[in-house]
Amino acid sequence: MNLVSQVFALLAALTHLVVGTLERLFYDRTAVRVLLTTSPADAPEVTLWRSGVAVYNLLLGLGLVAGVVALHAGEPTAGRTLILYLCASLIASALAFAASFPRLWRGALGQGVPPALALLAAALL
Repeated sequence: MNLVSQVFALLAALTHLVVGTLERLFYDRTAVRVLLTTSPADAPEVTLWRSGVAVYNLLLGLGLVAGVVALHAGEPTAGRTLILYLCASLIASALAFAASFPRLWRGALGQGVPPALALLAAALL
């Protein structure tokens, strides 16, 4: 897998690791809520859901990192499979997110553009 694909996969990983950490550990801060939802309001009734989504984001990010590590550890098939599958999953998730919450389109772009560029680079370079 080419370097450009790996860089965009790692950018997608970083995005999900940062967002997952913010969701899980810092959502009680108003600035974090505004960043993630564009609203300062807290919704305690969705704490369980938010915690699950945070773990999901963290695991997706770690999976992409594992894919890049596998590529460089002599396991190119495993690495490529992880990266391609997770990037495709992130794109699908970003599309569903954008369709469900149009006002949060910037978040959907942040979630979907880096993995889309990773897949595009993998296909074209």
